[in-house]
Amino acid sequence: MTEFTLLDIRKLDLNLATVFVALWHERSVTRAAERLALSQAAVSSALGRLRRATDDPLFVRTRGQMTPTPRAQAIAPVLEAHLGGLAACLRRDDAFDPAHSTRRFVVGASDDYELALGPDLLRRVRAAAPQVTIAFRQTNQYLIERMLEARDIELGVVARAPAARWIHTERIGSSGYACLFDARRCRIEPPLSLDTYLGLPHLLISYSGQSGVVDEALRRIGRRRTLLASLTHFAAVSAFLADTEAIATLPSHAAAALARSAGLQSCAAPIELGRYDVHLALRRDAAADPGLAWLSAQVRASAAAVLDADAYRQ
Repeated sequence: MTEFTLLDIRKLDLNLATVFVALWHERSVTRAAERLALSQAAVSSALGRLRRATDDPLFVRTRGQMTPTPRAQAIAPVLEAHLGGLAACLRRDDAFDPAHSTRRFVVGASDDYELALGPDLLRRVRAAAPQVTIAFRQTNQYLIERMLEARDIELGVVARAPAARWIHTERIGSSGYACLFDARRCRIEPPLSLDTYLGLPHLLISYSGQSGVVDEALRRIGRRRTLLASLTHFAAVSAFLADTEAIATLPSHAAAALARSAGLQSCAAPIELGRYDVHLALRRDAAADPGLAWLSAQVRASAAAVLDADAYRQ
């Protein structure tokens, strides 16, 4: 029997073995990628490394599937047996115990969800799991798929659900839009008329920094607003609005949170801006993790408490 040193083991990449086994069972790069919660490009890259390491094509495309070569047929039972033994060795059979867990979870969210859901989520977690830590990382609809694939985050909260089939998504609520302003400085009171709304300079909050949902809605009715400044983060809005004659339109859950913390006024927007769904997203291969299942339940509860309390339904 061959003996391996720790240096030999360090040179191995067990991820390649899992890709091999997934391809062996699925006979498809696409289905193997879904099974492993990876992109097709990542599986193709791993297959290329396997081919170089074994000096064999391993799987060749025939009649619409990836057919294993004789070398792959010889390797498969050995790899499956060893991976099964490793999994059994490392598997934790104990359930997640919030009261005694010291786990650190990583949650991806844009700062509007951090502002609105974050404090409520922390209160819930703290009450049931006083030693658990939550790390929030910035993400959005453009970044979440890459961050989940790289395991930079364990779950995310986003407006537009990622389309990748290896990501599990579920709707946890909805939100709309509201106005935020310094009532004393602007000398206005809700409800706002469209003319009053457009008579104030506006702060734009947009990932692109160029235009937003308000500009699109105004274009449809032949109106436009005057911009004072554009921002890329919601957290800075209250500092820009305080003691300033200006107004901002932002997701109603963030507007309510900023109004409470900064002493600003929030009210319904005087223009139809619609509503949108909010989603929870995590890797499908993490769905059986009891800790993540527990945290997902806390996120759902926070969303129900915060998003369903939205007072600005159109």
